[in-house]
Amino acid sequence: MFRKMLAILILVSLAAMGFAGGGQEEAAPTVDASGNGGFDWRAYEGSTVVFNFPNHVHYNAMMDSGVIEEFEELTGITVETDMMQYLNMHDKQVLEMSKPTGDYDLISMVVMWKSEYAMADMIQPLQPFFDNPALAVPDYDFDDLVPGYVEVTGIAGGENIYRDGPGAQLFGLPFGSETSFLIYRKDLFDEYNVKVPETYDELTEAARFFAEEVPGVYGLTMRAASGHHATHGWLLHASPMGARVFDDNWEPAFTSPEAIETIEFMKTMIEYGPPGMEGFTQDEEFAAFLQGDAAIYLDASVFAARAKDPTVSEVHDKLGFALHPTAKTAGSETGGFGLAIPANAASPEAAFLLMQFLTMKETERKVILAGGAPFRMSAVNDAGLQAQYPEFAVLAEQLKYANPDWRPIIPEWGEINGPLLGTAINQALTGQKTPEQAMADIVEPVRQVMIRAGYIK
Repeated sequence: MFRKMLAILILVSLAAMGFAGGGQEEAAPTVDASGNGGFDWRAYEGSTVVFNFPNHVHYNAMMDSGVIEEFEELTGITVETDMMQYLNMHDKQVLEMSKPTGDYDLISMVVMWKSEYAMADMIQPLQPFFDNPALAVPDYDFDDLVPGYVEVTGIAGGENIYRDGPGAQLFGLPFGSETSFLIYRKDLFDEYNVKVPETYDELTEAARFFAEEVPGVYGLTMRAASGHHATHGWLLHASPMGARVFDDNWEPAFTSPEAIETIEFMKTMIEYGPPGMEGFTQDEEFAAFLQGDAAIYLDASVFAARAKDPTVSEVHDKLGFALHPTAKTAGSETGGFGLAIPANAASPEAAFLLMQFLTMKETERKVILAGGAPFRMSAVNDAGLQAQYPEFAVLAEQLKYANPDWRPIIPEWGEINGPLLGTAINQALTGQKTPEQAMADIVEPVRQVMIRAGYIK
């Protein structure tokens, strides 16, 4: 089933991330509790599902929307929630999934963990659940899920390990997925007659202008703190600049001219960015834009919900949206979160019912209206939702260029991501080393990881 869907990957242009900024007057449809075409939602009444997920805008919208309570009423299943800061989730999930029976029945996983979990048999393939008529909701419409999000968040185990292909299986479903795009201060761009950047040269010039010519305003806000955040920031720009982590033979490629050029661009953005940006995590990156300190945001599209929220954003009514600028290519991010069922879950069947319920069309609309992001093509192409969320059109176009190979989601990525690559990038950004030296210094440590894992013979 999921292979049919992935065969139409080219149609990702029809879909996009979407975000809420109010406007909840449109009523969302309700799941039919009477049986949904004869389907028995109450087959696991009395069960308990323990659900681990991040403190994240999409999951906050899930909680605010009331869909968990609706699921409990529909099914008679109790849902216990465990919300955590997302960078703390990995170790806790691995601990629980290493037990004979873990505490978690359903988890949200960052896409960069999927291959690690799948290859270690810590999460369950989903096709057997979908093949079971007693568990699979008849009108779920799997093929309506955004194809690129399904591949990035849920497909693993084939010859390419983290991409679709021979031997690959479905291990997760998108829920909180994202690409990248640009949010800008439309009021400032209009007042100073600055062109909305379409290329990285134009982005650099716009950042310079605001930093040097407009009092109290800086250019681009960007994450760059040592570790995962620096790697994320580098990958965000490495993709359109043509840089890669590995070449086709799994040799480290981050000393290439394109890779060094990406770091040099980041150093320039730090020069034009808010003070201390070399230490920014995602939280500081967000805050600089929400407070009006930065004129430009270029990162995860899921941020649009917060940027438009008048309760947290001082610039909520001053925004414009545009595509991720191009350099050598037009590649943008693919990332975010997906849902998976641990192999040692105590209540896997009940967890699968919750997984389906959360990713159904009716539930998706409620989460969107509460501030979440869509993951189905039907939602982003819905005329009513497009009228409420004009950024859907930008994201529909952006997904044509979303790079499914944005980062190498191999099981060993955790060893490379923050401890090696993210540390080296930050050393270059803070001037501890030159970009060339910082990246050269980690070539051999990364090669040893790849040799030990069998990628390099």
